[in-house]
Amino acid sequence: MTTLNKDAINLLKQIPENKLYFINHITESIGEPYGTEPQSAKDKAFEELESLRRKVPQIDYDKELESYREEKFETVNLD
Repeated sequence: MTTLNKDAINLLKQIPENKLYFINHITESIGEPYGTEPQSAKDKAFEELESLRRKVPQIDYDKELESYREEKFETVNLD
């Protein structure tokens, strides 16, 4: 066992029992390889929304506006 390991163990022995939970959590997260942490709820929700995403046809806004005005005001295009 190296000196560094012995120093770490001695420091851990000095920490109160109720604080060891945090140390344990930190050491577990250090041991995980990069990029393997569990997905957050936001990431899962975003992926679900992305899976529902569909292409929308291009809209001719001038034509839509004209159609809306004709419907709303019952006018006829004089062109």
